[in-house]
Amino acid sequence: MLTKNQLGFLYMFLSVCTFSIMDLLVKWSSDYPTGQVLFFRGFFGLLPTYFLIPKNRLKTFYTTKRSKEHLFRCIMGLMALIAIVVALRELPLAVVVSLSYAAPLFITVLSIFLLSEKVGIFRWLAVLIGFMGVIIIAEPGFKGMNYLYFLPLIFCIGMAFVTITIRKLSTTEPIWLISIFFTITISIAGLVTIPMGWIMPNFKDFILLVLIGVTGGSANLFLTQSYKLSEVSLVAPLKYLALIFAIFFGYFIWNEIPTIKTLIGAILVVFASLIIFRREIYHKQKIPSNTRHE
Repeated sequence: MLTKNQLGFLYMFLSVCTFSIMDLLVKWSSDYPTGQVLFFRGFFGLLPTYFLIPKNRLKTFYTTKRSKEHLFRCIMGLMALIAIVVALRELPLAVVVSLSYAAPLFITVLSIFLLSEKVGIFRWLAVLIGFMGVIIIAEPGFKGMNYLYFLPLIFCIGMAFVTITIRKLSTTEPIWLISIFFTITISIAGLVTIPMGWIMPNFKDFILLVLIGVTGGSANLFLTQSYKLSEVSLVAPLKYLALIFAIFFGYFIWNEIPTIKTLIGAILVVFASLIIFRREIYHKQKIPSNTRHE
């Protein structure tokens, strides 16, 4: 039998693989409007989540006393999703994935203001190193005034707000409810874009669009289950496998060769995030020992 930490590690690995496949499918769907892809991501993402709803909540699954926080989480999540979908279609896969790793840096900064957390010198140093990496990766965007390079950073800001809001919501709300509100929001947002022009997909593309939803919904559930079973700081570094997948897929499918600057920047961002995760482990171990001495 696997321990909880080992199971958490396995679910995180499945999450990374599934998210990487979703990124690949999103990049492949570039012939279809962003709104149409959002609809498929939301509507068919409901399928994996549906099976987690308890039978006694099927008719009243939507009841909550924290509607404002759910709404904020959905708006931030939608902003992040739109940004990453457009970025995946227009920028090299390795660049998008590398920049998306800056999310823990934004979470660290925002947690000071939203969660009143104290951030020490090591985590501030990590934030500084990480943002140096971001500047190196995004340099072509700064030079050419290419707004597309800012989209993965918008994704990071949105995900930082999402992560912090979910931390607060999960104290009273089941994870499936948090997830289902978000997928419904994506579906509605996608439907609103029908007048802007949708393309009738052929059977092959229809399957591709459906798979975007199923993989996205499944990846979120794998991620949630991983965090539920084990420490976030223990399994989160496994996320960086996605960069290897991105380089592999980008090279063999789209002939995208990551530049030296992209790789150097990615190493700095990953290193900074690992420092943050390591400090979280340290502080969690330190708190109980301090408590025993009081």
